[in-house]
Amino acid sequence: MNAIIQKCILSGVFLAVAFTACQKPAVDDATDPTELSSFQLLQKRVLTPSCATTGCHASEQDNMFSQHGLVLAEGVAYKNLIEVAPRNTSAKEDGLLRVKPFNSLQSLLYHKLNFDNSHHGGKSYGSPMPLGRDPLSVGQIEFVRRWIEAGAPREGNVVDEKLLDDKTPSVSASFEPLPVPTAGQGFQMTLAPFDVAPNFERELFVRKPVGNTEEIFVNRFQVKMRNSSHHFVAYNFRNNQLLPTLNEIRDLRNPDNSVNLATVLSMQNHVYFAGSQTPTADYTFPEGTALRIPANATIDLNSHYVNKTAAPIKGEVYFNLFTVDKAKVQRVVQTLDWGNTSLNIPAKSKVTLSKTFTVDKPVKVLVLTSHTHKLGEKFIIRIKGGARNNEIVYESTDWEHPETITYKTPISLNKGEGLTSEITYNNTTSQAVRFGLTSEDEMGIIFGYYYEE
Repeated sequence: MNAIIQKCILSGVFLAVAFTACQKPAVDDATDPTELSSFQLLQKRVLTPSCATTGCHASEQDNMFSQHGLVLAEGVAYKNLIEVAPRNTSAKEDGLLRVKPFNSLQSLLYHKLNFDNSHHGGKSYGSPMPLGRDPLSVGQIEFVRRWIEAGAPREGNVVDEKLLDDKTPSVSASFEPLPVPTAGQGFQMTLAPFDVAPNFERELFVRKPVGNTEEIFVNRFQVKMRNSSHHFVAYNFRNNQLLPTLNEIRDLRNPDNSVNLATVLSMQNHVYFAGSQTPTADYTFPEGTALRIPANATIDLNSHYVNKTAAPIKGEVYFNLFTVDKAKVQRVVQTLDWGNTSLNIPAKSKVTLSKTFTVDKPVKVLVLTSHTHKLGEKFIIRIKGGARNNEIVYESTDWEHPETITYKTPISLNKGEGLTSEITYNNTTSQAVRFGLTSEDEMGIIFGYYYEE
């Protein structure tokens, strides 16, 4: 009897071992449920810590959401990226998507994370990211590139995770300023290095002399800034009797982040002159055209830096103006300054107000940008008249940092045609708001460049 029981036990052990042996290969071949996919690694080690941060791409409540319209938080980032058209005008014109599977060079995400734009012909698509933080490493950027080239899948491991451990800096720690234009061929204006406090956005203005003792004609400008710059804009003044003090730094915000009202008031006198939303810019006007700058001119230089780190950083700007002999100038480039002064925005209401501006002779529009105050929610510019009647040629949803569009092919307007501003204001206050120069009033201005044909 004992022999029979022992035999049964041995048989049971054998069957258990055999069963386990048969099942072993299936366990080895199965995907480890704890293993992260390449996209999950990208989310965990790049998007969440560097992009989906408060104030940037964390939620629709971020102060910059109206400009980029992109949330990169876990759970929504993938659908917000894959095969979605970007808001960046230049990127859209070039046919880019936020992420285009199998094509990193047609994916805006790859360009935005890569501070070195030489890989795509020097083309810039707004500020490199992450804004205000350390640039991604060479390995992190390469991980993104390979993931896109592999089809940007949501599941599966398609890129070597070790790339994310590569800490090789993608940007040089040194900053090389722009060379000064050759004597007689231009002028250089600068904003000397200034401090940007930890976890702070510093925006400042300084009125500085160009340095020209006689009238000059400018047919090209260059801009170069340190990393973490949000934008640079140079302004002329509408009223030269209301100029701010020369060479004095005027901060937009006080150290406690409250608004400096005196600086806001000085901004109401601005007329757009030149600018860049990228760390480097180089713009040349069409051949035979140039901007005229009167003798002894001054320009208000505006710089905005973002610092999301725990240590102070430096801001710095170089702005070169290149001149051309007056005899070579066939057409003088002029500044568009078309504003709707008949604004009436009722309390507790959202309204869209339009105004059309026409030309009395044929013109070519080279650049467009816009200006409103804090109630401005959306600014659209349409062509009025002609074959392109009602076509939208400009759109911006960020009143603080409006889009600036340089047109590859200038917009042609014939006599009697023009542009229509179509601005949506959201007045959440209990008072009606009208046109005015204070921060509590409103504006609606089309700025830009044009020349007469």
